[in-house]
Amino acid sequence: MATILTIGLHPNAIDYTRYPGLDEATLTARIEQGDAALRAAGFDAVSCLIGTDPDAAERTIRERLSEGTFELAMIGGGVRMAPEHTLLFERLINVLVATAPGIRFCFNTSPETTVDALRRWV
Repeated sequence: MATILTIGLHPNAIDYTRYPGLDEATLTARIEQGDAALRAAGFDAVSCLIGTDPDAAERTIRERLSEGTFELAMIGGGVRMAPEHTLLFERLINVLVATAPGIRFCFNTSPETTVDALRRWV
């Protein structure tokens, strides 16, 4: 089975004023449940939670990529779907392509849809 790198915003990096009804504790629990669902589904997934600073996020991704070979990267909706994170998303894509040639991408819309996103490509 492919080794998968799951990338998402760390719950402490999010401005929750934009998301009524969501807070850090709730999102943390949802991410943990999503990770448990990945394990239960038999995926070999490595979680990589990042902040919103593109330079720091790129360093974090490079560090994680140095730990092994990843065939698939799942980039979470928090990174992709907020306009203020466009530069961050762009940087992540470019560092992944440059550092892990041939890597494929999939995208979820929430922690709960990660398993379905991975199944589309694995």
